[in-house]
Amino acid sequence: MPLVAGIDSSTQSCKVVVCDADSGEIVRTGAHPHPPGTEIDPAAWWDALTQAVASAGGLDDVAAVSVGGQQHGMICLAENGSVVRDALLWNDTRSAPAAEALVTELGGGKAWAERVGVVPVAAITVAKLRWLADHEPRNADATAAVCLPHDWLTWQLGGAASLDTLATDRSDASGTGYFSAARGGYDTGLLTTALRGRSPRLPRVLGPHEAAGETDTGAALGPGAGDNAAAALGLHAETGDAVVSLGTSGVVAAVTDAPPCDASGLVAGFADATGRQLPLVCTLNGAPVLAATARMLGVDLEGFSRLALSARPGAEGLVLVPYFAGERSPNLPAATGALQGITTANLTAANIARAAVEGLLCSLVFAADCIRAEGTPLDRIVLAGGGARSEAVARIAPAVFERPVALPADGEYVALGAARQAAWTLTGELPEWSGQGPAPRTFEANPEPDVVTRYREAAALTFGQ
Repeated sequence: MPLVAGIDSSTQSCKVVVCDADSGEIVRTGAHPHPPGTEIDPAAWWDALTQAVASAGGLDDVAAVSVGGQQHGMICLAENGSVVRDALLWNDTRSAPAAEALVTELGGGKAWAERVGVVPVAAITVAKLRWLADHEPRNADATAAVCLPHDWLTWQLGGAASLDTLATDRSDASGTGYFSAARGGYDTGLLTTALRGRSPRLPRVLGPHEAAGETDTGAALGPGAGDNAAAALGLHAETGDAVVSLGTSGVVAAVTDAPPCDASGLVAGFADATGRQLPLVCTLNGAPVLAATARMLGVDLEGFSRLALSARPGAEGLVLVPYFAGERSPNLPAATGALQGITTANLTAANIARAAVEGLLCSLVFAADCIRAEGTPLDRIVLAGGGARSEAVARIAPAVFERPVALPADGEYVALGAARQAAWTLTGELPEWSGQGPAPRTFEANPEPDVVTRYREAAALTFGQ
């Protein structure tokens, strides 16, 4: 029984699953938290990975391993392989002015969308590199190679022999702002422009099941993937599926063959982990919106769900716009949250809880509508991520999305997707792994279009969007 391992190095923690390569059955697991912040020493991720691996019983008996990781993070390496400065994570917004400058320099969002399928915002790696060039030129000069979190962890697992052995995959490369998922290659001119003439090395881009090397125990290293692509692989997402993930961020992604070209930059032209396209809209605000509201109301998340479900749809006119950490979709990095429609009658704990859930879901309806406008069909909503464990989210979502919602059994789908990719690398065939665990629960509710309409009006009133 060959074993494979999948690693999910997310913003908040590192999770490891060890699976039977043939059936996908989970044999053992491990996890370890990451430190908080938007600027992190990558060594902390490696420490968390080694501790998560140890808690999962080690990898000595594993035949292949792959890493799924948070996207966009900027890791700068010196010629000797050392880290030049702490990595900037996707949710570090200091690069927002740099993103605006890059868009202007190339002639607008349409030019970026046509060239690489992505229009820079603060989260995208290319904007962080421009910030580095302008604010830390000595560090920019010392940068011999640039890579992403999953690239660096895969490199460490393979021994980190030299910068020439750095590797990535299409899905993660497509989130940098200097790789075109439609054409399948880097646009090094954009990298050089961002770094004001500097041209560091980039990881070689591997195929969907091409090996990146071996671990010190001889296990094959899969190419890895960005977290959203790995989750889609773990969820067996197909054409017509909209994977709505509620983690630290909120994400709507769909598998398709046609790359989008959205001049607004809201729909990112990402690649998936199978050789297809994964048009994606990411918000800065996900499950923490629920946690913050629950904390303010003085209840745990279970009590928060009960409160939200006890209120009527529409929260008696109370509307929450959940831009707690600024926002990326729409691009409002300096925005804050807003609670509107307050009256003496509707300002209750139950209505506030309901408004938080509805507002968060409405922001994801906005994201789904952007993808649909690019011609991608979205027939089924699949909920994933920590926020999807909220009973209130699952029960309110079909009313807001106006269609049934599938909720897979609780699982680490990024890590499972990485493990499935590892099995693909090992055997040369993408395993089905069907029938593992209970079937998804399906939730239905009467459509509530007025909820979305009021949300859009509130967002427009506050932010002009």
